[in-house]
Amino acid sequence: MYLITLDSQTDFESWRKTARALALHQIAPADVTWSVQGRAKEAVPAGLCEAPGIPLIETDGTFSVPANFIELARIAALHRDGERFALLYRLLWRLRTDHDLLETRADPDVAQATAMAVSVHRDMQRMRDVIRFREIGREHNAHYAAWFVPEHHIVEFTAPFFARRYADMPWSILTPDICAHWDGHAISFTPGISQTEMPGPNRLEETWRRHFRPDHPITPEAPKKSHRNLSKASILEPLLVDAERWTGGWITPRPEAPMKRKLAADDLDALRKEAAHCRACHLYKDATQTVFGEGPKSANIMLVGEQPGDKEDLAGHPFVGPAGQMLDRALEEAGVDRKKVYVTNAVKHFKFVPRGKVRLHQKPTTPEIRACRQWYEREVSAIQPDLIVAMGATAAQSVFGKITPIGKNRGRLIDLPDGRKALVTVHPSYLLRLPDPETKVLEYQRFVDDLKIAAGLQKKAARAA
Repeated sequence: MYLITLDSQTDFESWRKTARALALHQIAPADVTWSVQGRAKEAVPAGLCEAPGIPLIETDGTFSVPANFIELARIAALHRDGERFALLYRLLWRLRTDHDLLETRADPDVAQATAMAVSVHRDMQRMRDVIRFREIGREHNAHYAAWFVPEHHIVEFTAPFFARRYADMPWSILTPDICAHWDGHAISFTPGISQTEMPGPNRLEETWRRHFRPDHPITPEAPKKSHRNLSKASILEPLLVDAERWTGGWITPRPEAPMKRKLAADDLDALRKEAAHCRACHLYKDATQTVFGEGPKSANIMLVGEQPGDKEDLAGHPFVGPAGQMLDRALEEAGVDRKKVYVTNAVKHFKFVPRGKVRLHQKPTTPEIRACRQWYEREVSAIQPDLIVAMGATAAQSVFGKITPIGKNRGRLIDLPDGRKALVTVHPSYLLRLPDPETKVLEYQRFVDDLKIAAGLQKKAARAA
């Protein structure tokens, strides 16, 4: 009997190399017991000894297995079942002589491995859907943390999704298995925390500081981790396509391609529904609803404001209050076809302080802008506008990803990294607040002049079409 001990619960590559070497040495599955480093001693059957030196043969010229088995095994190996590595080795052993084994869905081993892969995928999807970050600290010192209890060993594999989705904010996902952290540049992992340490609202900051301090390296006690999953996160989509084939279409994978791609025509509606349940910051607690962007999917101009106001919060539509009426008038005078423009806000929930029956507008903070920037980015990906008009400082900060002065940058086209053009101007609510009538007229005309730049681009696009 051979006892094979893997480095960690997600050490698939070591399993793959060792399993191939065992099979090449004609060591049957019944003669092998698989374990994981750190596993409780009582869980390992007595009488076993570590396997003698088995050379890890790097060539697979002696035998081969279908490529979709490796894809299936890579996902199924993340299942929490302690016998998963033994099951996968048993399948590998049988596939040497029966290459069509995976097509036999009624086979008990095939059915079990496929069910494991489906269960792992569903857990990954659940993690992507239910994670809600809570803000810790304020402004420049703000971090975000979330608690999650995975059914399987999926945290390392799924963490890159959150790094892409929340790329501009530092976050930590705390779980009993392992904790994932993102500092804006790289993903790191620390040991998990116990169920009894599950943070409540008043303990979240304490938990963050105890388990993840950005200026400290990972502790020596942290398990050894391979970085392969971080660079190969894109493998998930083809694996899930194969899983759907194996299961007869039981699951439908959610694409994980980079956000800058051109999304399908109906993706905007899906984004709107998803944003309705956004809990990325605390503003949802007091707001009536999420106010998402509106406009044609073919719009070549996107107008970005600050946040919904009182009337927008109640109506659920952007720019329907006094600022919206002024915007409509200015667009008409500038020659911009309002019906062909997509209008949205940098922050999708109304931030306010109550004063009796009145709700007074409050400017969003940098962490709140960061938390909501994912929706702006995904709207841009869905609409694919040629020009993005940032109206006000909050909108400019969201569009450019940094604080951008209005006075120094307004009235001219600015190149964005993705090849689009941006135009900075004031927010129409700024014009409403001006006390001097003469100044208000002058500033309104400047606002119209800025929008005429957008009108010129819109007309040029219309002629080209």
